[in-house]
Amino acid sequence: MATIVNTTEEEPMLAVVRSTAQLAWADAGPEVADPEVARLCAEAQQHLLAGRWLDMATLMLASADLLLLSPSAPDKAADLECILTVICNLVTKAGSEDEALEIAKLICAKLTHQPPADKPTLRIKVLFSLYNLLPSLSGKAMVYRKALEVAAAAAGKAAADCVVPTFKNIDAFVAYWGIGKPEQRELFLAVTRILKDHKGMTKDYFKFLNKYLATFDGSADDADAIGAAKEEAAAAIVEFVKSSDLYQCDLLDMPAVAQLEKDDKYQPVYELLKIFLTQRLESYLAFQTANSTLLQGYGLVHEECITKMRLMSLLDLSGHCSGEIPYSAITKALEINDDEVEYWIVKAISSKILDCKVDQLNQLVIVSRHTVRVFGMPQWQSLRSKLGVWRGNIANAINTIQANKVTEDGGQGMQGLMIR
Repeated sequence: MATIVNTTEEEPMLAVVRSTAQLAWADAGPEVADPEVARLCAEAQQHLLAGRWLDMATLMLASADLLLLSPSAPDKAADLECILTVICNLVTKAGSEDEALEIAKLICAKLTHQPPADKPTLRIKVLFSLYNLLPSLSGKAMVYRKALEVAAAAAGKAAADCVVPTFKNIDAFVAYWGIGKPEQRELFLAVTRILKDHKGMTKDYFKFLNKYLATFDGSADDADAIGAAKEEAAAAIVEFVKSSDLYQCDLLDMPAVAQLEKDDKYQPVYELLKIFLTQRLESYLAFQTANSTLLQGYGLVHEECITKMRLMSLLDLSGHCSGEIPYSAITKALEINDDEVEYWIVKAISSKILDCKVDQLNQLVIVSRHTVRVFGMPQWQSLRSKLGVWRGNIANAINTIQANKVTEDGGQGMQGLMIR
């Protein structure tokens, strides 16, 4: 049963100190409890009159801590949210943003240093309340990261569900807070740790792995930190290979991923990525023969890899043909029989990676669009050239139309003179 804290007759902060002290010392008997309650209330009164809000926060958090540590804490925990909300409100009374930030740091430390399984959803809710009360943008960013820290440590669905809905706004948050690359890196890494084991969030997990890895640009400033990204780089590769929905990525262009090429532990994983993005089924089969244990260790299923690699090989063929692919080229690249060609074409179309028509009579696949496995600088340059050509063609068409219109108008004018 929750305890009602009466705040009508005295300052809410003093009421909280009194109530938490009474609850915390209730089991000690009146001889011990009464002097302690009086001492804490007197100290709180002094801080309140002097406007020492940081000291008040320290005192109130200590009282709340006593409540948490008391033997009957589970019965009294229902009051904790109300108590912590009043404490959070201290940031609005602080004389400066710096003081408010220091108070916020104290509150965050108290909430994040509890046992991971100890009411994580309540602690996240309180942290979000603190976020809304803080005036400082850097403070908001810090509090949000602490909420993610609590959710990640709890390793439970309920805690993750508290923060996952906010992930769709991460880009807006980053712009609003104005945080730099190191802070963004820390933020994206925290998100990946929450999403990693969250069911149904594979695409988002891969997206935030990419965001994290993209914060490393290969500059001298990243030299010390980039080595810590190897595990996440390998995880991103594995997620890409596993996914039946992803057929294009920019991982090869990222310095955080490129470093794996010279790493003894992760070099085979990097080689696997290169095969999926730049080579065909034949190369994958050779790799699998030499590294079957490695693939199993990363949870990669050989049959699923073959399926994806056949589709990737079909994309590679589409990129190297002049718009028409003979059936014979498909059977060779995909290592299939003649009667299986149309099955794989339909599979590619249903996966939305290929638009084409099938000429059964001439045994040709006529490609109108295909997904490019790697869209890097060469692809951007090619697109720029195509747009330039299209722009020129449109300009020529407009000039032709305008010239014909002038000729037509002139002819009508001459005809009018002849009629007069």
